[in-house]
Amino acid sequence: MRNPLNEKITTIKPSGIRKFFDIVSEMQDAISLGVGEPDFDTPWHIRDEGIFTLEKGRTFYTSNAGLKELRIEIAKYLDRRFHLQYDPLKEILITVGGSEGIDNAFRAMLDPGDEVLIPQPSYVSYEPCCILAGGVPVIIELKEEDQFRLTAEELEAAITPKTKMLVLPFPNNPTGAVMEKSDLEAIAKVVIEHDLFVLSDEIYAELCYLEKHTSIASIPGMRERTIVINGFSKSHAMTGWRLGYACGPQVIMDQMLKIHQFAIMCAPTNSQYAAVEAMRNGDEDVAMMREQYNQRRRFLVHEFERMGLECFEPFGAFYIFPSIKEFGMTSDEFATRLLREEKVAVVPGTAFGDCGEGFLRISYAYSLDNLKIALGRLEKFILKLRAEAEQK
Repeated sequence: MRNPLNEKITTIKPSGIRKFFDIVSEMQDAISLGVGEPDFDTPWHIRDEGIFTLEKGRTFYTSNAGLKELRIEIAKYLDRRFHLQYDPLKEILITVGGSEGIDNAFRAMLDPGDEVLIPQPSYVSYEPCCILAGGVPVIIELKEEDQFRLTAEELEAAITPKTKMLVLPFPNNPTGAVMEKSDLEAIAKVVIEHDLFVLSDEIYAELCYLEKHTSIASIPGMRERTIVINGFSKSHAMTGWRLGYACGPQVIMDQMLKIHQFAIMCAPTNSQYAAVEAMRNGDEDVAMMREQYNQRRRFLVHEFERMGLECFEPFGAFYIFPSIKEFGMTSDEFATRLLREEKVAVVPGTAFGDCGEGFLRISYAYSLDNLKIALGRLEKFILKLRAEAEQK
């Protein structure tokens, strides 16, 4: 019988994040610190708008690019929050989550053999989506001593004549690293000099704790060569609504719209109406959640320092990336033992690239009560490992 499968897809490994959650779902009293999902409910005024939309029978297709009303509100929001100006009718596309925007951008911009620079550790979708679009992923391994930021020198060293695009995944999942304006200015200089394009994933833009997020698209000379990906999942606690958006030059957005048109048609209608409400009246919700995350972040940094667990201080997203190299175990071995012995689930750093070996991703998108219980179990496990090491 002829092989029914595409060769590319069979070579791509499943997400390394899901393994532990399958075990957790069957384990009584287990605590998961691995899911990258806000523990807050979608704010009521946003849910009310979604309910009202259904009651009014607004259940038909929208335009392929998304509700005009929503695109206008997104344009206002981006200008208000990040000083980005986009034409809502020509330069903004509503997608099914930020992930669809990433996939569409790769498919619209890459020819077979084009190289894409992907800093890692980073979100699991960039590399497989690049491959599926015919691109060649080139990994830049970020370093803990640089707080997992991309430096201009690392970028310059990775560029070849085949390089077309850089993925800029900041604020970063899984490390919590951010890029400040001065960092981005140095990166932009290299990008412009080599005539590259940037896919800037800014889904965690609202979750910055050091200073306000800066988009590389706001740096002079970068708007015309940057696709900005964002959405509502992390900032407005709307993961299940499956709604994101992409912004960029019309010449690129026209082709992304074409892919979206044939593959998706349009994003969910009631989600779009709810998102209009989020854009108009959701800033206070975002500020409240950001403050809660920041409180949890500071708690974890303090507790890891007290435990003697090496960890740089993250200033973005809702993840922390401690090192477990002192224990002489792989990230997968450590996470597996922690789950089975103390019933706490975390994600091995290797789920986000090989250079994540020796680290764990811990999400603080959980209540302080849950975090305190989980860290008590983690400390017990660490003390056990240290005692075992002393006996050898």
